[in-house]
Amino acid sequence: MFKNSYKFLFFNSMIIGSLISISASSWFSVWMGLEINLLSLIPLIMMSKNLFSSESSLKYFLIQAIASAVLLFSIIIFFLFMNLKYENNFIYSSLLINSSMMLKCGAAPFHFWLPSVMEGLTWMNNFLLMTWQKIAPLMILSYMMNFKLLIFSIFMAMIFGSLGGLNQTSLRKLMAFSSINHLGWMLAGMIFNQTLWLIYFFIYFFLNMSITFMLNNFKIFNINQTFTIFKSNKFLKLMLFLPLLSLGGLPPFLGFFPKWLIIEMLIKNNLYFLLNFMLFLTLITLYFYLRISYSTLLFNFSEMNWNYKLFIFKKNFLILSVINFISIFGLILIFLMYYLI
Repeated sequence: MFKNSYKFLFFNSMIIGSLISISASSWFSVWMGLEINLLSLIPLIMMSKNLFSSESSLKYFLIQAIASAVLLFSIIIFFLFMNLKYENNFIYSSLLINSSMMLKCGAAPFHFWLPSVMEGLTWMNNFLLMTWQKIAPLMILSYMMNFKLLIFSIFMAMIFGSLGGLNQTSLRKLMAFSSINHLGWMLAGMIFNQTLWLIYFFIYFFLNMSITFMLNNFKIFNINQTFTIFKSNKFLKLMLFLPLLSLGGLPPFLGFFPKWLIIEMLIKNNLYFLLNFMLFLTLITLYFYLRISYSTLLFNFSEMNWNYKLFIFKKNFLILSVINFISIFGLILIFLMYYLI
């Protein structure tokens, strides 16, 4: 009872911290909201009570503390030299603010901590780290963009996000590198349009929720576990397989829609080299999802596995089915609504 009440308390304060940062009218309020958000997530991570989560929480705290210190330092520099007409000081302070926000959300080239931290967390904590914890830093980043740094980060995100996961067997690390790659697409959308990256983020949030909830219910952490867990039920195989392809951005699934919008925007702005670079390296991340899907769909084992109950009788099956249906057929539904209205 107390554990659930603590979870409720810290979860709400985590949300409030992010909302304070997003809606703040001063830099001090931005910093304060980010600190509330950080100090609320650490207890949620520590509730798992295992050695790996303790290690991950310490790593996460240290990285976020460094990012907060850099942010505070850059804000002080910004206000100290605000009255002086030195353009370079504004550039340096904006560069530091951008760097601190990228470090907070795990964007390349400040991504080094994300895979190792995610490896020690539960799927629910990983879901928060991949989605909710990115909202406030990305929103602040969109208010004060440094164009050159953003372009550099996009290139690095595509390289590290795709090549980093090639030899991974851990699904948590695989999702971490996938998150880095998707963050590159969000930054590309941020350059042109404020709403474009938000559309991408909310669809990514939705798709990530359907996949992590499935993996959490079956306690799947490695690719080799998928060989045996879903062998008894083909419908469950499809429930994991199709949202993964949607997350990879394969048409005609919902995950292709935000990528399509960003591709169109890159073509309109004549950024063909960046577009081809992003598309080529995103195909490698699609290979990650195909590896998991291949193991779940095509391999079949004759031995029985008594450790997993049939998921179809669980209470949250209906909710997850609806989420998966939208993640798979969402793009078709958008087109139908567009033409009917």
